Amino acid sequence: MQDNEDINRRELLIAGAATAAAAAVPLSVDAQDSGTSAPVISKLTLEVNGKQQTLALDTRTTLLDALRDHLHLTGTKKGCDHGQCGACTVIADGRRINSCLTLAVMHDGGKVTTIEGLGTPEKMHPMQAAFVKHDGFQCGYCTPGQICSAVAVLNEIKAGVPSHVSADLLAAPKVTNAELRERMSGNICRCGAYSNIAEAIAEVAGSGA
Repeated sequence: MQDNEDINRRELLIAGAATAAAAAVPLSVDAQDSGTSAPVISKLTLEVNGKQQTLALDTRTTLLDALRDHLHLTGTKKGCDHGQCGACTVIADGRRINSCLTLAVMHDGGKVTTIEGLGTPEKMHPMQAAFVKHDGFQCGYCTPGQICSAVAVLNEIKAGVPSHVSADLLAAPKVTNAELRERMSGNICRCGAYSNIAEAIAEVAGSGA
């Protein structure tokens, strides 16, 4: 009896997984009519690092995969792929986002800045230079996301956007250690270079860059 129950459970799990997988695949009109599955391809235009890019992508393609696999901008890293580590952070239309959690088609006509668009080894962005100066990285895997997030953080503060640790939501936020740590809390550094990262951001904030 026990063997039959185990077989039935396995069959049920397999059938359930197959049904869920089939339901998750979007179908084109022709595919729905014919009863076969096929990806829906959409054409979109993005301004990435100041350059217009036209892509034809499966509508399920994340912005992260579009940047890495289709535009070959591999500076943006795929970490957890669940929006929990911040390694894939980019700046989209002036706001930092986890590119693994958003579809590329949602940004049609938008502007995206990746780590490659902030600066180059020959001409670094002030934030990149500060990270180097203060040893704001060790293995470096999270660094592109950390830097993109840090640049956006200072813009948020300049724009008066409060955070969870802002004492007065109506007052202009200050560049304090508590503010920086709270605003950067979505970017995980598994090497633990947090104090150096905070120092780098504070230096750039003090310079007005």
